[in-house]
Amino acid sequence: MMLQGPVWRSTLLPELFCRPPVADLVRLKLQRPLLKGSAILEKRASYRKPIGGPTNLLDVSCPGVLNSDMLLRLDPADITEARRLNRKLAWMPKFRPRGRIKAFLMHGVMRMGQLRPQPYLQRLNVDVEMREVTFDGGRVRVRILRPNTRPRGVYLDIHGGAWIVGNARCDDPCNAMIAAECGMAVVSVDYRLALDNRLDLCIEDCRKAAFWLVENGESEFGTDRIVIGGESAGAHLAACALLALRDAGQVSGLAGAVLFYGAYDLSGSPSLRAAGPETLVLHGPSAFRNLKRLTANRSEEERRRPDISPLYGELTGLPPALFLVGALDPLLDDTLQMAERWNAANGNAELTVVPEAPHAFNRLKTPIAVKTNAYVRRWVSHRLMAPATVHSDKVA
Repeated sequence: MMLQGPVWRSTLLPELFCRPPVADLVRLKLQRPLLKGSAILEKRASYRKPIGGPTNLLDVSCPGVLNSDMLLRLDPADITEARRLNRKLAWMPKFRPRGRIKAFLMHGVMRMGQLRPQPYLQRLNVDVEMREVTFDGGRVRVRILRPNTRPRGVYLDIHGGAWIVGNARCDDPCNAMIAAECGMAVVSVDYRLALDNRLDLCIEDCRKAAFWLVENGESEFGTDRIVIGGESAGAHLAACALLALRDAGQVSGLAGAVLFYGAYDLSGSPSLRAAGPETLVLHGPSAFRNLKRLTANRSEEERRRPDISPLYGELTGLPPALFLVGALDPLLDDTLQMAERWNAANGNAELTVVPEAPHAFNRLKTPIAVKTNAYVRRWVSHRLMAPATVHSDKVA
């Protein structure tokens, strides 16, 4: 039976439906709600064929669904290369979020690596500056990348790093491409890290940066069109900032959100709790322990409060969102559940589950990463041209 309500345009790779790997990503209109958790990988048959589209999932020329330019296209060679890299990653050290001392050491090593020059910025004609911005009596450091033309919009970027490592410069490679290719200014938040388990400071800095940009975008960059994005912990912080903007009635200028493999349930989603030490890139048990450490002053129920776990918040009145996650990511369920709830509330969520992809897959040197990042830039450019679809009414 057909369910009532808004139709969710979901993007899923055919790799999730059949073997051997196939050539393209297809967009499907679902006739039933998204399956809970990682059951999406086990019950592929519960998805229907595209409405009005082809009967063969290998055929992606879906008339009336979306322009082919907005498809993420992969071929068998891309999947093969990803599997080859995954075999290497299985033998390599994994990122283990740990306490203050270990995080401080990791951050120091990262900063040493950032002493190298960045010739790609000049090649892309992108200018960079560090600034302190002020909102509500508080100061936040931001890194601003500007294209060599008047910006068409502003991309508010929030970096990842398990809330305890990383800085705004970490995202320069991706942000420079957004600035150059999308013609956008990029404001990357250099938020305070939770080295003392002060997760609230991370959330507060990102909230203030978002409000500053909404209030000053026109005067600073000549545009009020804003896309908010983040990866991993950055996607969590971006979601928290979006909810704060919505609550204050400040979402009318938001063109969209790009949320890569975020952690939206800080009590630990089912896939994260079940993740063993064999997970690629991100050490599953360490990631779960990191959540418990950062929320040590809260009970299990309190960890699910919307102020730190946006999955459990009221999600109505939010802009169109693109959710992306790898099928091998311990945080898979976070994205699946968040995308489902976002779409149930707004009817404007799009989901991309990428096969053979671990955590942070878009940062690896693979064809899948290159194509995914290019796909995101096309999606962002498309959102800048679309009319505003959210209202600025405050949520009580």
